[in-house]
Parts: sequence; structure tokens; C-alpha cells
Amino acid sequence: MNRVVRVLVGRMRGRREDAGMVTSEYSVGIIAAAAFAVVLYKVVTSGQVSAELHSIVKQALDAGM
Repeated sequence: MNRVVRVLVGRMRGRREDAGMVTSEYSVGIIAAAAFAVVLYKVVTSGQVSAELHSIVKQALDAGM
């Protein structure tokens, strides 16, 4: 029984060590998210996409019920 407990505790410790991100991983993740947000903003506010979105909203609002 003692060996089983040691194995389980060892597995739990192994999981605990890899449970979160370190500061450098957070910073890379934040930079990637910010870059993605900028690209998405540029795409959504571009002329063609903006016109399509306006068209979709206009069609939805003009639809008869």
C-alpha cells in the first residue's frame, strides 16, 4: 500500500509542476493576443468587409416578420 501512495503522490507532484504558465509564457501569449486583435481590427474595419457587414445588418433589419 505504501508504494501505491508514493506513486500517486509522485504523479500529483508532476502535474502540479506543469499546472500553469510562467511569466515569459504569459508575456508571449499577451503579445500574440494583441497582435491578433490588431489584425482582426484591420480586417473588420477594411472597406470591403465593412461594406459587407453593413449590408448584412441592413438586410437583417429590413427583413419582414
